Amino acid sequence: MLPGGDSRSSKQVSVMAETKTKVSAGNGETKGREPRTRSEAGTREQVTRQVKIKGIGLSEEMGVMFDRYAGDNETKLEPWQKMYLGGEDGKTICLPSENLMSFLSAQNTDSAPKRLLDSRKYKNFALACGSYVSIAPLMIPFLRGGKPIKFGKFVNERDPESGVYIARHVARLEKGIPNPKVRPVLPLPWELEFKLTILPNNVLQEQQLINVVTQGLLGLGIGTFRGRYGKAVVVSWE
Repeated sequence: MLPGGDSRSSKQVSVMAETKTKVSAGNGETKGREPRTRSEAGTREQVTRQVKIKGIGLSEEMGVMFDRYAGDNETKLEPWQKMYLGGEDGKTICLPSENLMSFLSAQNTDSAPKRLLDSRKYKNFALACGSYVSIAPLMIPFLRGGKPIKFGKFVNERDPESGVYIARHVARLEKGIPNPKVRPVLPLPWELEFKLTILPNNVLQEQQLINVVTQGLLGLGIGTFRGRYGKAVVVSWE
């Protein structure tokens, strides 16, 4: 049984068991820390956690798909430009923390609260995440074996260094008009580590956030073409 007592398929439960998620049992109360659940709504004190997530999928190819927006609808990007590259050398594959914040707080597009919570309640939860939750750093590096994943260059539509490959799909617009999609995919394995802070508030409790993040990473995921690509599990939350 995952945090919050929600039931899952045996396969999902086994995946979570394999990752050995480090989240305290019971009400989550740890010595010297704010309890994860309280009898009243909200969080009394600022809470900061180090979170680690790990990508999962039925095959290594089902990693994270990228489709970075150029800023307007006219500019065409090369496949490698659709990734988020950072680090000192500009070659480290990253995920902007804003993407995770959108995962937690977006209302006009798909998000974990919108996908998982009651339609009468998800907006308040999403607003609370946008107001009281922050994630750092701004650019979160993807890791493999504890080291940042670096992008080299495409050779026959695959980068030998990172394993990133070019995926080609055809979406159908209104009236069946084909819309070819060419997007890069970072294959498994990958991990992300980031700092998550919850500010004092009278709406959001930490355990609620753990539940939505845990379920949302499985049901929705990160990146683009979410649900099929970008699935992950929480490895640690401490």
